[in-house]
Amino acid sequence: MTASMTTALLRLARSGPLRARDLASAGIPRTYLRRLTDRGLLERVDRGLYRLVDAPVTELHSLAQVAKRVPHATVALLSALQVHGMTSEAPHAVWILIDRKARMPTLVHPRLEVLRASGAARDHGIENRMIEGVPVRLTSPAKTVADCFRYRRHVGLEVALEALRAYLRGLRDARTGHRGGSRVDALVDAARADRIYTVLRPYLEALV
Repeated sequence: MTASMTTALLRLARSGPLRARDLASAGIPRTYLRRLTDRGLLERVDRGLYRLVDAPVTELHSLAQVAKRVPHATVALLSALQVHGMTSEAPHAVWILIDRKARMPTLVHPRLEVLRASGAARDHGIENRMIEGVPVRLTSPAKTVADCFRYRRHVGLEVALEALRAYLRGLRDARTGHRGGSRVDALVDAARADRIYTVLRPYLEALV
């Protein structure tokens, strides 16, 4: 084991969780993952996924793990509510949206709740965040609320209503409707992308 390879691998690991295939572009043999794991510098967190033993772990660590293993997925619904600070509940799984034709992810850990979408319902309202050095696709607050209504049979109508209330609590200058109006417009656009505006509208009108 050369010092230069070890240093390069540790530097790479500081940017976030590692997959074995990430080493190819850096010219580092995969055997170094096992060697550094045996030395106690890296730990295997899932099949083919490693991280520094002393890496900081946030409450969103599981989202970074999923984004690394399933980069085409979008964090959504209850997990997105957590990121946006719109719920005090910690989801029992990572909720993601994938394309209707995409292969079903097979992760040992963390547990996944997988829903499928296509077209505007899949592509509208996507944000990009960096979590523990990993780029994560995430539904926007407005799209997250709309999705909760679209998939209310999965998350429950009460969860959808609470998400709507939390979103509306974020409105500013509600009396003039300036900032608040733009946020409501964003929610309406997201609901139309999800084709559930007629479902959402009466609840929205009752609360605004």
